[in-house]
Amino acid sequence: MEIKYWAGTDVGRKRSENEDNYLIDQNLRLFVVADGMGGHASGEIASALAVHTVREVVAAGRDVLERFDASDPRAHIEVCTLLEHSIHVACERIHEKAQREPEKRGMGTTLVVLLLIEDRGFIAYVGDSRIYLLRGDLVYQLTEDHSLMNELVRQGKIRADEFDDSPYAKLKHAMTRAVGVHATVEVDTLDFDVIPGDAFLLCSDGLYEYLDDNDIRTLLALPNVEEIPGRLIDVANTRGGKDNITALVVQVPGDGTGDRAAALNHVLEVLRGTPVFDGLSYRQAVRVLHATRQVVFEEGDVLCAEGTAGDEMFVIVDGTVKLTKDGAPITTLAAGDHFGEMALIDQVPRSATATAAGPGRALTLSRADFHEILRKEGPLAVKLLWNLLKVLGARLRRTTADLSEARREIVEIPDELLEEAEPS
Repeated sequence: MEIKYWAGTDVGRKRSENEDNYLIDQNLRLFVVADGMGGHASGEIASALAVHTVREVVAAGRDVLERFDASDPRAHIEVCTLLEHSIHVACERIHEKAQREPEKRGMGTTLVVLLLIEDRGFIAYVGDSRIYLLRGDLVYQLTEDHSLMNELVRQGKIRADEFDDSPYAKLKHAMTRAVGVHATVEVDTLDFDVIPGDAFLLCSDGLYEYLDDNDIRTLLALPNVEEIPGRLIDVANTRGGKDNITALVVQVPGDGTGDRAAALNHVLEVLRGTPVFDGLSYRQAVRVLHATRQVVFEEGDVLCAEGTAGDEMFVIVDGTVKLTKDGAPITTLAAGDHFGEMALIDQVPRSATATAAGPGRALTLSRADFHEILRKEGPLAVKLLWNLLKVLGARLRRTTADLSEARREIVEIPDELLEEAEPS
């Protein structure tokens, strides 16, 4: 898969030094942006050390990239682990340098990394620099800011549009994670499909603070990739330029209208429309999708049987599935419906049988993978557990209503029918 890329960086209009750095390795198809922090040019040292260390470690692990097999889940984990390790090494080196040179203590950097292998993308990140994806006409933020502002917004303590007028305004750029400030750091990763027509923007906060989705959509779609970073930097400078500005653009040729693109978009749309996964961001939906397995079924296939052990839930992507209990029909489910979610919580045998009413596809999420998401993805875990609680609550209310209706019908049986039923 051929790709086009270009990058640019600028000191901005308020700063005297540029502490941003970026790196492109064409052979590895590795793209990195870092935004350093610390006085006495320490930020520039930290960001430069970070981007070069990441490349060094990834290059040393080239065998992991060369043997990558998209069909093997372990291969995906190996690549994500390699990117995590590269940032951990960068963190150690920056921290050690700061300890040796007292004037540099406290220096650190953000870091966003994009690695492309065949038709897969892998990202790793720390801090508040970002990676955006333009797919079709939609812009998605693939990273989540590790910042105090984002944490307070996520917890519902303040709205993003209120932050500048709040008591926290002076802490707007305070980060909850950075590379090198401490000896270790937690790294977030994401593994996702790349399709023709995709375009990526890796950037520091000095750029994205001046952009909205429409700006990103318009500029990333320009045909000449070499002019895009400069245009983005000009926008940021025109609108204030109060910080260093870095933009790295990657374009995957194609128009994004092929069968593979349509299939992927359909699956993500179905997943995000499912009650258990309601309200997930694009990044979170991609994270869940990567943890699922696709099952293709034909009419009459039994997806799960009443009374048997189960450890996975199902989300119907295409087709219909009939649920029965003791041989009696319960309901028919269609695309966007899900069943078996109780298996994510306990190990009680299945309460119903699910049989395919025709050909179709479903996604399955195992209990082990669900628990792994809960363990590693705090904000996503909160959404999933809350959604699961709402689903179970709705079912409990329906069951209560059905029991009440059944009791009412029994109470209202005419006396003459009861008399006829009495033995003579």
